[in-house]
Amino acid sequence: QGQISSMAILTMHSRQISWTPLLVLGYLFYLLLGAMVFQLLEKQAETHFRDQFQLEKLKFLQNYTCLDRQALEHFVQVLMEAWEKGVNPEGNSTNPSNWDFSNSFFFAGTVVTTIGYGNLSPSTVAGQIFCVFYALFGVPLNLAFLNQLGKALNAHLLTLERWVQKPGRAQVQLAIFLTTGTLLFLVFPPLVFSYVEGWSYGEGFYFTFITLSTIGFGDYVVGTNPNKHYIPVYRSLTAIWIVFGLAWLALVFNVGADLMERYLQLKWHKSDLSLAEGDTTKLEDEPEQPRIHIPS
Repeated sequence: QGQISSMAILTMHSRQISWTPLLVLGYLFYLLLGAMVFQLLEKQAETHFRDQFQLEKLKFLQNYTCLDRQALEHFVQVLMEAWEKGVNPEGNSTNPSNWDFSNSFFFAGTVVTTIGYGNLSPSTVAGQIFCVFYALFGVPLNLAFLNQLGKALNAHLLTLERWVQKPGRAQVQLAIFLTTGTLLFLVFPPLVFSYVEGWSYGEGFYFTFITLSTIGFGDYVVGTNPNKHYIPVYRSLTAIWIVFGLAWLALVFNVGADLMERYLQLKWHKSDLSLAEGDTTKLEDEPEQPRIHIPS
């Protein structure tokens, strides 16, 4: 029996496959799947918008014969450069500044949280250099702050690992934590953004998640519509909401990652145990072979 057990253990260890390659393959597959789906959903729409834009340019040239194509292309380039510098081409020179204190506070928050919408960035050399050093010290400070804030949010809950290992009362507390956070950071804010910005609820929810996950595409940004009048502290309050939302969503992502790792490890562990048990049964069923002595 001792020999059989040792052989079974050796077999289990020899057949044990690390789940890390599986995770790598799953990660790459997920990226490939996302690429195919995005291409399928967006490429045709992009082609349509591109053709529509070229048609509008042709119509503009036909209506204003004093312009030629070269002059129009130059004007389009000016508009693009203005947009890249954070100047909205809509409206006029009376549009509010992008660098008043409220907007600057919001921009500082997008830097240290690494959201980086991309619709606004420093245009001066001094501003760019300061932004580099500001982010160099601000990003670690933000991570430390979010870590402490996450601990504070989780102070009245049992440790999440205890919830994973010992389901019980902690399940109810975790459910309350997730439900409250979902309402405060994902469900109610889109209603506010829809009312203030004029977005649909779906657009507001999209902006909320893209922001709190620090993806930050920049296609939707609060407080940038020149045709609307915002209260001075609107973007500052939004920045504070973002900080607390980041801490909450980071906790949720950490729990999801931990559960996924535990699930993969458990599946591989069960697979290895079943293989080892099968080998043990096979060894026990086989009759002992007679020992043949071969004289020298």
